[in-house]
Amino acid sequence: MSRAEAMDVAHENAEPAPERKPGVLWSLGLFRSELVTVLRRWRTLALLGVLAAVPVLIGIAVKIQTGDGGGGRGGGGGDGPAFVTQITNNGLFLVFAALAATLPVFLPMAVGVVAGDAVAGEASSGTLRYLLVAPAGRTRLLLAKYASVLAFCLMATLAVAASALAVGALLFPLGDVTTISGTQISFADGLLRAVAVAGVVAASLSGIAALGLFVSTLTNSGIAAMATTVGLLITVQILGQIPQLSAIAPYLFPHYWLSFADVLREPVYWDQLVKNFELQALYVAVFGSAAWARFTTKDITA
Repeated sequence: MSRAEAMDVAHENAEPAPERKPGVLWSLGLFRSELVTVLRRWRTLALLGVLAAVPVLIGIAVKIQTGDGGGGRGGGGGDGPAFVTQITNNGLFLVFAALAATLPVFLPMAVGVVAGDAVAGEASSGTLRYLLVAPAGRTRLLLAKYASVLAFCLMATLAVAASALAVGALLFPLGDVTTISGTQISFADGLLRAVAVAGVVAASLSGIAALGLFVSTLTNSGIAAMATTVGLLITVQILGQIPQLSAIAPYLFPHYWLSFADVLREPVYWDQLVKNFELQALYVAVFGSAAWARFTTKDITA
């Protein structure tokens, strides 16, 4: 037997090497790759820019109104988002007003666009099946995509909050904060409350993020997935405003979104906040499971 033939026989009789499963560092690398992909899209940067511009517009509008003698104190709370009438006394309230203004539509719409494009966008561009060639597995890839969407939820919220804080400090005085309960807390404590509010708002978007990810697994068209997610958001918002459907309102994911205002009570009122977290967790569990079931059985042809 020649040496070449002996090597062939030895190769055939050799036991296959055990398959190496991706480790934690590899998973973190996958998440980082997904997050970088999201942030490199001009659409994502444009969404963050628009969100950051909202506090600027609100701050300038309030400044012009008070400069013209429009009255920055007292009543008029129905003329704009919550906390607007307190901005002239303390610029920190611009953070709360901006989040209250963007949370019903702008923030969830931006998240819906990113979540809807997570899987469907890859499929429409023909890159999804190449991602699955890597030893990630569909479950790990889906988790990485959802984690990147959650990271965008936090970044979008912080973009609004940071812009509002900068504009508020530039246009209005800063000082001790009067809570909803009527008590005063220091500016440092108020700043910590603002950070906590931003965290609550970001967590409130986890439900729409899971819904958008599920929709994204149903189609190979990124545009269709984004439009469907935004359409569902608008539909749910409308349903929540119909008095005859008040019985189902507590089960709609936007119902407790504005509960972040309870962070500004002294002491913090947890009832609505906990209900909000529980409701978002329910949507994440239901639509996250549905997205996993669909994605792991989906025939990837593109």
